[in-house]
Amino acid sequence: MQQLFYNGDILTLEDSQPEAILVEDGTIVYCGSLQAAKEKTIPNCDEINLHGHCLMPSFIDPHSHITQFSNTLGLLDLNHITSIAEIGQQIEQYIDENKIEPGEMIFGFGYDHNFLKEHRHPTAKELDAVCQGHPLLIAHKSGHMGVMNTKAMEQMHLDKNTPDPAGGKYGRDENGNLTGYAEESAFIKAGNQITHPDIHKIAKQFEKAQKIYASYGITTAQDGFVKDGEWNLLHSMAEQNALILDIVGYVDLEHHADLIKQNPQYRSYHNRLRLGGYKLFLDGSPQGRTAWMSKPYANSKDYCGYARYSDEQVQSMVDRALEEKTQFITHCNGDAAAQQLLDCLKGKQQNVRPVMIHAQLLRPDQLPDVKSVSMIPSFFVAHTYYWGDIHIENFGMERAKHISCAHSAMEMNIPFTFHQDTPVIVSNMLETIWCAVNRMTKNGVCLGKEECIPVKEAIYAVTKYAAYQYFEEDRKGTIKEGKLADLVVLSENPCKADPMAIKDIQVLYTFKEGRCIFDAHYDK
Repeated sequence: MQQLFYNGDILTLEDSQPEAILVEDGTIVYCGSLQAAKEKTIPNCDEINLHGHCLMPSFIDPHSHITQFSNTLGLLDLNHITSIAEIGQQIEQYIDENKIEPGEMIFGFGYDHNFLKEHRHPTAKELDAVCQGHPLLIAHKSGHMGVMNTKAMEQMHLDKNTPDPAGGKYGRDENGNLTGYAEESAFIKAGNQITHPDIHKIAKQFEKAQKIYASYGITTAQDGFVKDGEWNLLHSMAEQNALILDIVGYVDLEHHADLIKQNPQYRSYHNRLRLGGYKLFLDGSPQGRTAWMSKPYANSKDYCGYARYSDEQVQSMVDRALEEKTQFITHCNGDAAAQQLLDCLKGKQQNVRPVMIHAQLLRPDQLPDVKSVSMIPSFFVAHTYYWGDIHIENFGMERAKHISCAHSAMEMNIPFTFHQDTPVIVSNMLETIWCAVNRMTKNGVCLGKEECIPVKEAIYAVTKYAAYQYFEEDRKGTIKEGKLADLVVLSENPCKADPMAIKDIQVLYTFKEGRCIFDAHYDK
């Protein structure tokens, strides 16, 4: 099969500026003049007229949770809720519309206390008022915390005598009774007790999730915290040849590390799935005030969030990955968590391209250490828009303006990537590029103009540098002869657009190895 792309603005992210590219059996075989490309075509070549639109490398997702996202597609949707009363209304509507049987567990996702009228989490009693007949757990948009009703706590055998687990906390009232709130390891422990839908239902949702990623121009996605349940789904989809995206999984290093040894054939792509390495968490969420900081949060004398593990525990896990010469990605939001990770790598010889996921409060003065250990920061730069105003409240402007310090990293020639941590937010790469270039909050504040970066550098972070993060720079990330024809057609060249209008550019087509997996004319 042969395809000829022409008559458009071709953004290769290389030094070349071709008039056309020729694709054969999913690989780019020629970039150059249109006339020379046509001379290389064979009968029945599919000639694709770009009609002046922009052709560029497809986007590569450096960090998300695609199986978790697929799970949320069947849950009680609490995104865009503005009050606790609305949460109750959504619960009642969900029970009625889905004919939930009495006693059946209900799981909701997406509320954010920062944007509720009450500026707090709901309580078990408030959830009981609308949902007494069902155990209920609702997850915060960050995925780091949530609230249970009384029936759910009873089912999980939680009461006032239940101690807080290491690296987590339960909410308690003045008498020590549980309020229903749980954060970090306490919340994860509760979530692990949920019965998930059967694999056939989840498989259908997974197919939908892949299409959503493709609609944003993504052809390589990540599952950033693979445990047994996630692996069973991913493995099943791969064995059925049901993956339209390349998916890279990172296995829970603490509890499920043996998945890598048990599935050696997946260390390289097998039916579009591979295991890229390990994942570990060191702290929590900045908007949830659980990220581990070196200095107290604003409006607090001494509260700095907290660590999930001791230094010795982290060192042990890091050493295991290094001994196995396996890449590992590490969740660090606070600067103290970032330092804990950096300290574990000092003086270590390694070539595994370790990744610091989120790196929200990583300080510019920590970047020399980042560079010295060949760490790749993967910034959740869209925080500047979604929670930028909250970060100003939580940290003060001086710290908040350096959140996702991409420009500082660029100045030090440190390769970095950008991600959306889906399902926290949707995998909208063009919006993320807009965030990195403009750093505007929802209230219209430019959150650290000195950390804004040029458009092309922002594009590199979700193409060229993202391919490097995955050790796939020889096959992905730019348009070049010999690389895969993983391509996206945009309505406009983002490098030529008004920087404030980049988020309005449309994805028209997405191609995975020459095959169109998204067409805006039919798939929306």
